[in-house]
Amino acid sequence: MLPRIDSIKQIRLKIGITQKKLAIMTGVSTSMINQIESGRSQPSYETAKKIFENLAKLEGESSSHTAGDFCSKDIIKLKPTNTLHDAIKKMHQLSISQIPVFDSTGVLGVVSEDGIVKHLADRGEAELKKSKLSDTMDIIPPIVDYDTPANVLVPLIRYSKCILVSKKSKIIGIITASDTLKMME
Repeated sequence: MLPRIDSIKQIRLKIGITQKKLAIMTGVSTSMINQIESGRSQPSYETAKKIFENLAKLEGESSSHTAGDFCSKDIIKLKPTNTLHDAIKKMHQLSISQIPVFDSTGVLGVVSEDGIVKHLADRGEAELKKSKLSDTMDIIPPIVDYDTPANVLVPLIRYSKCILVSKKSKIIGIITASDTLKMME
């Protein structure tokens, strides 16, 4: 979902910051940054995300665009009790390829065309259409802050069908692959 871990040192040197400064910005030890850069340690997803976000902020100061600039604020949502048939119908009506699944506590996952095709191979079409989204949805997509630099989004969207955007811990937008194309305009 993120750029290659072995690119951290290259990006850090290009920007011209020390391991110590990156460690302070990321909230990890300088030793951890050294171990990650040398390949002796693999960071958790959250740590890697923080590292790349901080590098992107420093590197991306040439680009002031953020996730908030590109997200669609009109999020189409479904509930885990909706059927896959409901999702397919809504996708066709709106010409979209994924829909986040929410309940009263927040986002639970996402239903996507790719996920539907995968489940179709496992079950028959009739049974699949009756299936509840809670049984067929994919994991929660990445969630980034509204102010996340735009250049962090492209690597994320390569590996997930969408990115949710939050502001003050509330999901306020969604970014899809087609939204990332807006960055090129």
